[in-house]
Amino acid sequence: MSRYLVTGGAGYIGSVVAERLLAEGHRVTVLDHLSTGFRAAVPPRAEFVEGDVRDAAKWLDRSYDGVLHFAAFSQVGESVSHPERYWENNVGGTMALLGAMRAAAVRTLVFSSTAATYGEPGSVPLTESAPTAPTSPYGASKLAVDHMLAGEARAHGLAAVSLRYFNVAGAHGGFGERHDPESHLIPLVLDVALGRRPSIAVYGDDYPTPDGTCVRDYIHVADLAEAHLLALRAARAGEHLICNLGNGNGFSVREVIDTVREVTGHPVPEVTAPRRPGDPAVLVASAATARERLGWTPTRSDLRGIITDAWEFTRRKR
Repeated sequence: MSRYLVTGGAGYIGSVVAERLLAEGHRVTVLDHLSTGFRAAVPPRAEFVEGDVRDAAKWLDRSYDGVLHFAAFSQVGESVSHPERYWENNVGGTMALLGAMRAAAVRTLVFSSTAATYGEPGSVPLTESAPTAPTSPYGASKLAVDHMLAGEARAHGLAAVSLRYFNVAGAHGGFGERHDPESHLIPLVLDVALGRRPSIAVYGDDYPTPDGTCVRDYIHVADLAEAHLLALRAARAGEHLICNLGNGNGFSVREVIDTVREVTGHPVPEVTAPRRPGDPAVLVASAATARERLGWTPTRSDLRGIITDAWEFTRRKR
């Protein structure tokens, strides 16, 4: 049995990963300041500390075997209007966390990164060797942390794995999406089905795709959580490993909306809106590195299953 610190463990992905660690018999401490997370999302068997990741040195000691780092601001639009928040929290917070880990001799870190580090793709599927040219301060802040981890691994022997997510969706038991404000397509469409929103906006229907709408790679949050557990085992001292996480297949905006209609049995009014600047037509991942280095294979790739799990959670959440 190992002991892990999960920063940002009151958020969507962090809560699922914390629950999976507990299910494997590990001890888990969740550190979250609850500015975007929810106390109700913290697994009951986890120790909970309400606090800022920049103060991790107050709680981190040699009894921990590793850290899974999810604590970050993640709204692209907000990062454009308030970039300073993203540099201070995402980059500054990670720098403080690394200092605390160094002082406590905790030498394993799995980092929640993002496909936003790539910016607009030149070709798909995206591999880890694709150029990184983020188009928002959010993506830039995550890329800065990746550079930071590479230096920490070389200089101080950190065993670090960065997992670059594509579109995470679905739910795992009582753990699902609770973003405020919500910006992800599937929960937004489900809210329309429940009558919480009047309609869903389709930003552009004239892309060079089969139905004219953007295509994205959706990954079930439970598959994502499994990758984190595998990353802990694959981490090697002095190495910074980067892995894309995705299904390798894409679903269009219209396919998502139509599947929500089928799953829920509710009408979903939609309105066509202009394209959003910077939205690529297709964004799909190659997860070959994750398969090779982590031994990870997603098993919940069916869009209907992903949406069904998200629908069950959405109907229950307060």
